[in-house]
Amino acid sequence: MNFLDKLKAITAQNNSLLCVGLDPDLSKMPEHLQAQEDKVLAFNREIIDATHDLVCAYKIQIAFYSAFAKEHELASTINYIREHYPEVPIILDAKRNDIGNTAIFYAKEAFERYKADAVTVNPYMGFDSLQPFLEYKDKGVMILCRTSNPGARDLQDLKVSGKPLYLYVAEKVVNEWNANRNAMPIVGATYPEEITEIRAIAGDIPFLVPGIGAQGGDIEATVRSGINSQGTGLIINSSRAILYASQDKDYAAAARKAAEQTRDQINQYRIVSATSSKP
Repeated sequence: MNFLDKLKAITAQNNSLLCVGLDPDLSKMPEHLQAQEDKVLAFNREIIDATHDLVCAYKIQIAFYSAFAKEHELASTINYIREHYPEVPIILDAKRNDIGNTAIFYAKEAFERYKADAVTVNPYMGFDSLQPFLEYKDKGVMILCRTSNPGARDLQDLKVSGKPLYLYVAEKVVNEWNANRNAMPIVGATYPEEITEIRAIAGDIPFLVPGIGAQGGDIEATVRSGINSQGTGLIINSSRAILYASQDKDYAAAARKAAEQTRDQINQYRIVSATSSKP
């Protein structure tokens, strides 16, 4: 089963467009876990067990692991999901990009070492730097297009051939780089007008959408702007607002409650958007 088929199946099964980001901040983890040797894995397991039936994916930001030499716990977290909840796709958020053999080995890292279902990449160096990732036809390749941070405007608003760079990249993703039907844009929830523009270009292609929760993206605006003709097409990520809904021993239960509320809020606007779009 390729990434898109897996995403479609879990979206229907869990009635969810919510992606939970497994980004463990050691300073925010519950005190009772701090003495454990593999505290990151222990934390992640509890979050996963509590939320697996509420999500359409998990996104794992590699920096939270590599900064503290926790790559083994990253791998163990992925293995835990694959063993216990194999129906849930895993996105490795690494934003990799380079040329030649370096790109080839970055692709191997994501898809062969960590066995992720999808990876995030940076398109700045052009197609040849993306090609090694895209050649894994059953894997998802999520390409930075309109990012959620305030500084996105520094470069992404610059005009290329008369249009903003983010729209130029979106057209490349859809029309040139998607030969294997595994390329998709990353579009930040903090820019709903741009989500609308990119949806008009992308048709029903799914977007990875970071930026709700702690980053301030609005769920209603995100869903109304980005939902596709099938009432899906969004992988809406929330990390801190769910992971740290509580920093006490009840953190997993609190994370489940926060995830369920977020999933249900997203679905509320999916229903409204689908109804309002009918002739």
